[in-house]
Amino acid sequence: MFMSIDEIEAAVLRLGATDRARLAARLLESLDQLSAEENERLWAVEALSRDDELDHDRTAGRPYAEVLRDAFARLK
Repeated sequence: MFMSIDEIEAAVLRLGATDRARLAARLLESLDQLSAEENERLWAVEALSRDDELDHDRTAGRPYAEVLRDAFARLK
């Protein structure tokens, strides 16, 4: 029987820092192996999820001017 994502996450979080870092690097590396179509699909899913989150929780967003001000401050 397969473990759920929540069970996997709990198990991984019990690992030591070195093992978690190694696993994180491997998972990120595996994303580089996705096809262009799969990458596009995943980004679309993420964009829709973020849009839905903003639609349902207006406090989650920040005003455009504030975001730009902070971005330019970091570039200095």
